[in-house]
Amino acid sequence: MPHVVTEPCFNCKYTDCVVVCPCDCFHEGETMLFIDPDPCIDCCACAPECPTEAIFQDDEIPGQWTEYIALNAEMAERSPNITEKQTPLCET
Repeated sequence: MPHVVTEPCFNCKYTDCVVVCPCDCFHEGETMLFIDPDPCIDCCACAPECPTEAIFQDDEIPGQWTEYIALNAEMAERSPNITEKQTPLCET
């Protein structure tokens, strides 16, 4: 079960989660991060690192954010991979 980035990441884009991912699953969109579900090994390293609590296992996402499962898969294909910590949007 892959992890999914949801609504609380929008316009924040903290990258604390990115640096702990052993599979380089994160991709950077303009306003938020996305997780590619294919390489995600469900190690759970990223979720506790997210200061906005935006990362969930795909079967544990709150109902109002289930559309983020498909959005992460779609946007991960179209967005560049990110592997290093960066300044979050909410701090620029």
